[in-house]
Amino acid sequence: MENLLFGIRPLLEALDEGKLPEKVLLQKGLSGDNFKRLFKKIRDKKVPFQMVPAEKLKKITKQNHQGVIAYLSLIYYISIENLVKQFDESSGKGLIVIIDRITDIRNLGAIARTAECAGVHGIIMPSKGSASINADAIKTSVGALSRIPVCRENDLMEAIEFLKLCGIAIIACTERSSQSIYETNMDRPIALVFGSEEKGISNYLLNIADEKAAIPMKGKTSSLNVSVAAGIAIFEALRQRAS
Repeated sequence: MENLLFGIRPLLEALDEGKLPEKVLLQKGLSGDNFKRLFKKIRDKKVPFQMVPAEKLKKITKQNHQGVIAYLSLIYYISIENLVKQFDESSGKGLIVIIDRITDIRNLGAIARTAECAGVHGIIMPSKGSASINADAIKTSVGALSRIPVCRENDLMEAIEFLKLCGIAIIACTERSSQSIYETNMDRPIALVFGSEEKGISNYLLNIADEKAAIPMKGKTSSLNVSVAAGIAIFEALRQRAS
């Protein structure tokens, strides 16, 4: 595995420098003041972690890991507050993409590539239950994931409620709508929500969206690949803004 960090003190230093790992594996039964300090920082910074037996850590590395292995992020994550600030400093018609439960790194990379090409202001994704931004995802995105702001949130519902308070309309792109994307006003500050190909957008996110919009389908196949659907919806937003 690339980008691994071993040991309590190195991880403490990384957290103090603002580097947030994708996830941390902690050996069960660890104790001591330094570990308690580390565990508090992990919890305070909402870093995903897992308590595992020592055998699992030994399978990952032969190095002296001190019971701690962190998977470092290959990109820099932005806070949702800073993302909205950048959004506000744009032309006033910003565009955000929210991805819900997309686990295929190829779809994640393709969506990021499209979003960056279209000038999307940022991507919001969940910290758990989603594909990790690893070397393969960045490669699939042709480097777009390193250039577009990415925000990782523990609770997408809270993130959406925050965006709504900031005056950003939430549009859920789903086949469960009688309104098409071509009938939806995208010439305003919006966030487009896309769900996994298998399960779609979570019901609780659909319920709090301001609008739902579908891509009209003419054939017998019931749905599009999520990255293709995202490309169609994102560039429809650009088309409306250019007219």
